[in-house]
Amino acid sequence: MLEVRFHGRGGQGAVTAANLLAGAALRDGKKGVQAFPHFGGERRGAPVASFVRIADDEVRLRSRVYHPDIVVVMDRQTLESTDVTAGVKEGGIIIINSRKKPTDFDFSDRFRVAVVDAAGISISRNLLVSGIPALNTPMLGAVARMTEDVSLESIMEVIRQQWKGKIGEANAEAAKEAYEKTEVNR
Repeated sequence: MLEVRFHGRGGQGAVTAANLLAGAALRDGKKGVQAFPHFGGERRGAPVASFVRIADDEVRLRSRVYHPDIVVVMDRQTLESTDVTAGVKEGGIIIINSRKKPTDFDFSDRFRVAVVDAAGISISRNLLVSGIPALNTPMLGAVARMTEDVSLESIMEVIRQQWKGKIGEANAEAAKEAYEKTEVNR
């Protein structure tokens, strides 16, 4: 079973990203899929976590993801306030929205670290929500790059289903660009 934990702030799309990842896994033929959020005060900018489980068979576990295989950090400031490495399985992957190099992070010796400038990709494609870059779709492209459990094609298709027309295509292309530009330390 693949377990993923997203860290972000309200309005960045962490909850939507989890739902889209689950939809892509279903499209790829996975039978056991869960996606659910965890947040406190429901307001823009508040810390948000969302979780996804993906398995070949039914998932019976009904709790937060405490030992993820992959952690997705949508908001760089989260690294200052939250230990995003907490509980990550040995050999786990941490994907960060950043312009830094994977080896610039002090935990890069313990985990596979992948970075992608999701904010830059969104800004260049004018994917803004209330003036804030939409980070979820590029970050999903990076997730597809880092796992064989969900394909880029399925990620792009569920994005197109979520947002029709030009917006959907722009978001799908942002995911593809992030997939191609994701850098990994090992």
